[in-house]
Amino acid sequence: MAQQKATDASAKLAELLKLQVGSLAEAIEKEGQNIFGGSNNLLGTDEINDFCIEFLELLVALLQSKDPHDDASPQFHALEMYFNNLSKQILVRGGRVEDLVRYIQFMQRTLIDALGSDKRITVDDARTMLLFLSGLFNELILAVFQAYLEEKERTVYAQEAELRETATPITEIWDGVLTLPIIGTLDSSRTVLVMEALLNRIAKEHASAVVIDLTGVKNIDSQVSHHLIQMVQAVQLMGSDAIITGIRPEIARALISLNIDLSNVTTRASLSDGLKEAFRRMGIVVSKKPD
Repeated sequence: MAQQKATDASAKLAELLKLQVGSLAEAIEKEGQNIFGGSNNLLGTDEINDFCIEFLELLVALLQSKDPHDDASPQFHALEMYFNNLSKQILVRGGRVEDLVRYIQFMQRTLIDALGSDKRITVDDARTMLLFLSGLFNELILAVFQAYLEEKERTVYAQEAELRETATPITEIWDGVLTLPIIGTLDSSRTVLVMEALLNRIAKEHASAVVIDLTGVKNIDSQVSHHLIQMVQAVQLMGSDAIITGIRPEIARALISLNIDLSNVTTRASLSDGLKEAFRRMGIVVSKKPD
């Protein structure tokens, strides 16, 4: 009985929407222009108009479905995904999630106002419709926040990937010769990232020699020192020569005080000297072109 009552109320709401579709679309479109159009320029006029029409069509399709309250139905999923995709589109263009939520709440109020203006709607039907709209729009707002979180996660991942790429500027300056200048503070987590990126690059380029330049490293601790030695050993295990250059006096003193054994590590004073050593080991002779 309750199910039938809810279905009948949904059918009446669908008929109401179809009768007032013009005024509803106009109000929703006007608010969309205020929030996303004009100076914000997040959505064009045609985009906002299409959005309003499609929203009302999807809502009517849900109301006329076998069970409008079934959140697993194709009609409900279509409406949910529509808001999810709209959210991502607006967020990618620089819009704010709170503006989109405010817009959805306005749409809900507009539909509720339409209920109150129709004298044919009984109190029981109005109560059932209000409960339906409340539950529906709560789900749509959840879809918006889910899209926001997904987009935020994607953005953070992209930024982290870019940061990792920037933090490990590995360059092939000659066939089989890689350089890795490390700049700034070298902590344990960053050392692990650098090592992973370097080993992957060695495998990809089939590098014969790697010159690791520490000129820009400001400080180093015991754990990082051991990571650095492990990096050198890993490079050697992959069949490449590892050459460390640019060890500054303070870094040298720190390594000595930490009893770090560098006897099996090739070191050179500068990046230039390190490259010369790498070329020498590969049998490459670089000389100045005569005038």
